[in-house]
Amino acid sequence: MFYLFLRMRKLKNIELNRKTILEFKSATKTPLIIILDNIRSMNNIGSVFRTADAFLIEKIFLCGITAKPPHKEIRKTALGSTNSVEWEYYKSTKDLINNLKEKGIEVIAIEQVEGSTSLEKFKPLKSKNYAFIFGNEVKGISQDVVNTADGVVEIPQFGTKHSLNISVSVGLLIWDFYSKTISL
Repeated sequence: MFYLFLRMRKLKNIELNRKTILEFKSATKTPLIIILDNIRSMNNIGSVFRTADAFLIEKIFLCGITAKPPHKEIRKTALGSTNSVEWEYYKSTKDLINNLKEKGIEVIAIEQVEGSTSLEKFKPLKSKNYAFIFGNEVKGISQDVVNTADGVVEIPQFGTKHSLNISVSVGLLIWDFYSKTISL
């Protein structure tokens, strides 16, 4: 395939027509909740906020040892998105999952387990709300939390490493969900 590259001018920030925080808060959200379960790196937390802002994600839940804004290490990568994206802290991820399930939200763990659904085979319904759980950078999601979820999706990997950075995983899953459920 041949691509013709014309002279292109990089857009200035003012030309990007970004929402104000007030416009963001009143905008229709992508029906997706992100659950961060015992995330250690505040840079990862900030990156998740920034990605959630980019795709109008409904809410982020910070659970267990996951740090909460305001914090300078989160602020460094969030670039102000902790002010736009709604978030809440829950000590117990299992309690949160049970509360979300009572509201009819399907809760999906993102983990490597027996019988998981490979990401490319995951078919979210446009009429349903979802929550994705992402676990600790070293230990992943605990077995108790995996057992509480409605299902598990796994990101296929083909190299020598067995995991991706949490912020990369969140970005992949959000894009996949967005592209499968929201008209582009």
